[in-house]
Order: sequence, then C-alpha cells, then structure tokens
Amino acid sequence: MHDDLRPLCERFLTAAELLGRRWTGIILRILLDGPCRFGELTERIGGISERVLSERLKELEAEGVIERHVDPGPPIRSEYRLTEKGQAFWKVFHELGQWAEQWADVKPAPKPDVKPAAKPASRDAKSARAAPRKRKTA
Repeated sequence: MHDDLRPLCERFLTAAELLGRRWTGIILRILLDGPCRFGELTERIGGISERVLSERLKELEAEGVIERHVDPGPPIRSEYRLTEKGQAFWKVFHELGQWAEQWADVKPAPKPDVKPAAKPASRDAKSARAAPRKRKTA
C-alpha cells in the first residue's frame, strides 16, 4: 500500500466499520427523517432487540453522530436525533439508494408453509387428558 493513501484508508475503514455494524445504517436512515423515541425506533426497525438498539444508540452517541435529548416530563421521554455529523450521512444514503435501485437483487421472501388449522379438541378429549383431581376428605 502506498504511504500517501494510508490516512485515507484508515479513515475509510473507520467509517465503513461504523456503518457496517448490524442495524446502524437502518437507525441512521430512520433518523434522517427526523427525531425518534426509543420505542418508535424499535417499532420502525422491527426484528432488533432492545439491548442491541440500546448498544447501537450508545455507540453512535459516543461517535458524535446522534444526540439524546431527555424531556423531564412527566413522563420522562428520551428522543434521539442526528447531529450535524450525522446529518452529513444523507448523501451516503442517497447514493447507496441509487446504487441499490440499479444493482441490488432482492429475492422474494419465501412463502410460509400453510398448514390447515388444527381442530380444537373437544371438551371430552380435554377432560380425558387432564390429570384426575384428588378429592378432599373431611
């Protein structure tokens, strides 16, 4: 590698590592639309655990990409928004979207296996499976 490229490559790798973490790009893309509360992010992303979302938000806040604003309430509410540094990602996401429209192949989601619904067990069948009750004797 050429020495004159080393600072560029290190900065590129740092940026790629930040954006390459799972869920980070989606979080940033959502926040480009405006501030969101934790619950809103969880709903809009879908499939992310609260623990992982919390980790990603803390990482992005430590990098100065997002900031957390706390409304003392009551109730106390936290809202996440992009900083100026975070807003600068809009062009990255715009270009990525353009590339994806032209080049990304999206495979259709597999159709779920449709099985006929099981018939509810009859009352007599349920009774037969239940453990017999002991009678209280006085």
